Amino acid sequence: MKAQKINSFFLFFMLTIGIISCQTFQLYEQSTLYPDHKWSSNQINSYHFNITDTNSLYKVFFVIRHHNAYHYKNIWIDLEQKHVGDSTEKHSLNLSLADDEKGWQGVGMDDIYDQRIPINAAPIKLKMGEYIFSMHHTMREDPLDNILATGIRVEKVKR
Repeated sequence: MKAQKINSFFLFFMLTIGIISCQTFQLYEQSTLYPDHKWSSNQINSYHFNITDTNSLYKVFFVIRHHNAYHYKNIWIDLEQKHVGDSTEKHSLNLSLADDEKGWQGVGMDDIYDQRIPINAAPIKLKMGEYIFSMHHTMREDPLDNILATGIRVEKVKR
């Protein structure tokens, strides 16, 4: 009987720890799907979100889902970050998707790969209010084949 109580307490304790440790710190993620698996350079995707916690630091990621048949090891994107009421920050980014030694980065299942690529080298502070991220690709191939989805993810840094 005493052993059963100890086992029940241990199970309850482990479940509580498991639930607490599984808290997500994701603030925002939105993606654009390409049903025909082609992303035209004319298609500018915009993502809006609202920051309420200005005490935290944030990581910003470019999110991409692509086929194994994607023709390149990288992707060039033009990204605009705008805080409503402020000037727009523009970035031209060359983001690596694969390397010669390991192949595709990210997580793969069959012939589809998901990647979250950091846009900022270090976590950043964000102001309170609405942010708009807009992006389009600047690759020479147009439309860009074998792209299933792209997007932006902003998450709080765990402390």
